[in-house]
Amino acid sequence: MNANTSSPRRAFLLMIAPWLAALSILVAVSAGADEPALPQISEGGRFVEQDGAKIYGAICQSCHMPQGQGAQGAGMYPALAKNPRLAAAGYLIYNVVQGRRGMPGFGAYLSDTQVAAVANYVRTNMGNGYTDSVSAADVAKLR
Repeated sequence: MNANTSSPRRAFLLMIAPWLAALSILVAVSAGADEPALPQISEGGRFVEQDGAKIYGAICQSCHMPQGQGAQGAGMYPALAKNPRLAAAGYLIYNVVQGRRGMPGFGAYLSDTQVAAVANYVRTNMGNGYTDSVSAADVAKLR
């Protein structure tokens, strides 16, 4: 990664990290969690969490809610729980990497392994029972 691409990337992450942290705290506290997940950012401007549940907790739950139930208010955040669209792993991978509608793409901030981890977590939890695993190679093909 050269200086031209890491600087805007890092600036974007530094801009959204406090909002993600604040939203994660509010969501976790309202859900009764003891320790809210806070996103951690590396020197290279990427998220550092590696575990799918931790990635979801630090990045995704502030919009999609702790149990994936989604939310409506100032925006519409679709439910991930019991979501039949997640049967197609590529659908979720593409949306995480590229973004969709109001959701930003996180492909520049997550490795293929991290995207696969959070995709596998979402597809096997929250009432979803899709057991075909997503690999880092699957993510790389859709970038």
